[in-house]
Amino acid sequence: MVIGLINANPTVYEKTERKSRPQKPDLVDEFAVEPIDELEIFDHIRDIKDPEHPYSLEELKVVTEDSVEIDNTRSRVRVTFTPTVEHCSMATVIGLCLRVKLLRSLPSRYKVDIRVAPGSHATEVAVNKQLNDKERVAAALENPNLVDMVDECLAPSYS
Repeated sequence: MVIGLINANPTVYEKTERKSRPQKPDLVDEFAVEPIDELEIFDHIRDIKDPEHPYSLEELKVVTEDSVEIDNTRSRVRVTFTPTVEHCSMATVIGLCLRVKLLRSLPSRYKVDIRVAPGSHATEVAVNKQLNDKERVAAALENPNLVDMVDECLAPSYS
């Protein structure tokens, strides 16, 4: 049992059914840049586990399909997440998990922007600044305890 949870009894929602995308052709021009859509991004992040609870970010409605924006012409992805409570102490960890998952999953040409939904967190500005500062993210990923926590949240679940 975890002691000191900020939100001891979060509302848990049903997972949405995975939508199928059209099959990609077998032969692709090796120099073609294939666009990515919001659903593909959401599929990468939906199963990230919450750092405090045994539920996915999708089940807690921290992320939804609507929380993903993509601009393929400028190679930019933005994910706006909503913590379960206004004083969520794990908001920066959740944002770091989202960033790491997308950096590991997307082609390097994409710039990833992670944001807390406006008005959903008491220190929204500070969290957004921390999550989108390259030096702060790099420093966080040098902390072995934090990296272990991120890896645990990103580990696949077999339930």
